[in-house]
Amino acid sequence: MRELFHIPPAEFTREDPADLLAAGLGATLYLPAVRPSLAADIARCQARGVLSMICCLEDAVRDCEVAAAEHHLVAQLRRFAAVRTDLGADGDLAQGPLLFVRVRAAEQIYRIAEGLGPALGVLSGFVLPKFQRDEASLASLTAIREVAAASVHRLHAMPILESPAVAHGEDRHAALLDIRRVLDAHRDLVLAVRVGATDLSGVFGLRRPPDLTVWDLGVVAGALTDIINVFTRCDGTGFVVVGPVFEYFESRDHRGSRRPAFDGLIRETQRDLANGMLGKTVIHPDHTAAVHAVSVVAHEEYCDATAICVETDATGGVLRSVYDNKMNEVRPHRAWAGRTLRRAAVFGVAAEGIGPADLVNVCAAERKALV
Repeated sequence: MRELFHIPPAEFTREDPADLLAAGLGATLYLPAVRPSLAADIARCQARGVLSMICCLEDAVRDCEVAAAEHHLVAQLRRFAAVRTDLGADGDLAQGPLLFVRVRAAEQIYRIAEGLGPALGVLSGFVLPKFQRDEASLASLTAIREVAAASVHRLHAMPILESPAVAHGEDRHAALLDIRRVLDAHRDLVLAVRVGATDLSGVFGLRRPPDLTVWDLGVVAGALTDIINVFTRCDGTGFVVVGPVFEYFESRDHRGSRRPAFDGLIRETQRDLANGMLGKTVIHPDHTAAVHAVSVVAHEEYCDATAICVETDATGGVLRSVYDNKMNEVRPHRAWAGRTLRRAAVFGVAAEGIGPADLVNVCAAERKALV
């Protein structure tokens, strides 16, 4: 660990401040709620380093199976809670993954909370798809607030921006401002804003191939850029915006050598981060190491960010990077430096000369040793 990290990654619990949890979501694993062994899958994925997971009752479930899926999810989460030894006196999960349920409607939030009873403590909140300024979205926020108030548990909301109004250029500006007003009014509930690039692509009949990134799809990139513009302001009004799902994984025949889909994931995560997003939705546990490796702050970035934040002169000025390769401007780079240090507080700082590829390779070697 010391050879790889200048500052190692930090541990956190679901009771830490919301801004730390939002920064620490990392690779959020998408799990269909209908998985037969969901409780065991959650435990297994946690052991593989997954920090956050979303159990989906929406697109992953056929319309005719929603009631059965909901019942199954509650039973599996109760089973997961029953075998935990780190539940507090109030039923909260002290250590472990941040677990969320992606719901279709507000009514599910009430039913799931009632069905879980004391086991509600294993959940960190709910994910709200197709979020917009409408009665359904507002009802879901109200449901989360009421369920949390009626229990001893802190619950968060994570809205997903993926509606046609967000995709269409002529409607987008007004739609995003409407959504921001809603989220501003419920800021205490909102952990992070997620984006649905698959739905946004589908509006235009597009799907990125595995060797390209979602940023290569111009109309989708335009929507993502506008979302970042509206929701990630550094003036105290912004939210964490999470990178979109990467939907490819390698077949068993390709696991072992350098893999095109895996390389595509790394490239896309790097572009997410460069554009102001943090974390990513993934569909396979093997993606976790790549997303977390890219999230680790490079030693050079950390040195620059630290130097900028240490400089307290409000008049600005410029600093020569300790790497002797760039100019750091105190005033315009301060917000970047603050974001970088917050990421470093969770994911750590790589040792000098260590990059994402080195971290991923070490994780891959450790996985092989366990097989």
